[in-house]
Amino acid sequence: METLTRAHLAEAIYAQVGLSRNESAALLETVLARISGALAAGESVKISAFGTFLVRQKGQRVGRNPKTGVEVPILPRRVLSFRSSQVLKARINGQTPPRHGDGDAEA
Repeated sequence: METLTRAHLAEAIYAQVGLSRNESAALLETVLARISGALAAGESVKISAFGTFLVRQKGQRVGRNPKTGVEVPILPRRVLSFRSSQVLKARINGQTPPRHGDGDAEA
């Protein structure tokens, strides 16, 4: 299975939109910078028919070193999670996506 990269995405933009390769790469970088900036600011990012990226705050908890069994505090931190849309889930499973308007219902 091949991994989709920035270069692949920029090439797809170039092929489908008709921008130059440099403009396609710049457009992709702008979109990714906007998404990562919003997430860094603690905002959620919802892409219709794809899914929602969420930033959650996790509190401090006690963990355990699996080798030694010694308890160690795990500091509070923010974590990124992704919830796929029903449309994406259906597409991955080879099913017919939900009707328009139903596609963003998150499970």
